[in-house]
Amino acid sequence: MDHGPNKTALALAAFLLLAGLAHFVVPRSYERIVPRLLGDPAFWVRWSGVAEIACAGLVAHPRTRRLGAWATIGLFAALFPANAQMAIDGGAPYGLAWARLPLQIPLVFWAWRVAQRPPARQAGSALAS
Repeated sequence: MDHGPNKTALALAAFLLLAGLAHFVVPRSYERIVPRLLGDPAFWVRWSGVAEIACAGLVAHPRTRRLGAWATIGLFAALFPANAQMAIDGGAPYGLAWARLPLQIPLVFWAWRVAQRPPARQAGSALAS
């Protein structure tokens, strides 16, 4: 059975792509939330942006979608300290930084759902599910 385009996966890929690109468009807003113990924030902002863009590419393609979704879950877990640092430092107005922390749960669940969905059949592939 062909599952057709996975709109959930493509939406996650778009989200990751936009988030990754934002690291290069407005790097200072990300640099200030990198935990100080990690050192040079510019380094971490660049590489986390690259990681989000890479995850977007993996999630967008049916053959690498599951790998990309699991990598995204790991990335969200790795980025949690930066979100916590933003909340501690008061990096967003009106407590939005604290509200952002529990929002990581649906993001992880979103990636997990993408990882669980069987890939669409590839034409002529005996190994497709």
